[in-house]
Amino acid sequence: MHKILIIEDDASLAQAMQKQIASWGHEVRCVEDFSDIMPEFMRFDPHLVLLDIMLPFFNGYHWCTQIRKISNVPIVFISSASDNMNIVMAMNMGGDDFIAKPVDLTVMTAKIQAVLRRSYDMPGKIPVLEHRGAVLNLGDATLSFGEQKVELTRNEFRMLQTLLEHKGKVVSRDTLMTRLWEMDCYVEENTLTVNMARLRKKLESVGLGDFIATRVGSGYIVE
Repeated sequence: MHKILIIEDDASLAQAMQKQIASWGHEVRCVEDFSDIMPEFMRFDPHLVLLDIMLPFFNGYHWCTQIRKISNVPIVFISSASDNMNIVMAMNMGGDDFIAKPVDLTVMTAKIQAVLRRSYDMPGKIPVLEHRGAVLNLGDATLSFGEQKVELTRNEFRMLQTLLEHKGKVVSRDTLMTRLWEMDCYVEENTLTVNMARLRKKLESVGLGDFIATRVGSGYIVE
């Protein structure tokens, strides 16, 4: 479980974000006093900050600067001002990612999970996933089967990784698309279908033609 601090003056949006993030098991707090955010930041000591740019008293850039004086905690900026200049400024000020308004809560969750994984990598994580003699190397995004080895694209790798992490269980198309969003690769239904077809073709080329099964109306499964 991680602690996430939301600095957003739109109360309805802040509450919606808080509810969504808490549903993933995180501890979430919303700032209420925007005149002096730092005392609450220090008391809560969050693992990640969601920071709006347009705030009362001082803007998000100001508070990012103040936070960076004492902490390297990941900061994800949120703003309706999603033009390139604001994104570049947010990153240059020490931000780790940027979410544009109106906020899509699914995309927001995917970005948060991705930033948390990058920032707080769990020790002891195995370097490979194995099933039925097929070995997925998490370090170089390759798949080995017997003496054969194939390279996977980012999307193919993330899809196969997700399926292997849930082997024996059906993984929905929505879940796969969310995992791809975590890599800042927005995908549509058709794009997912194309990527799955290419992945299956690569699996077939090394003798794993039946490795991924389709469950019509539900998703995909590695059995």
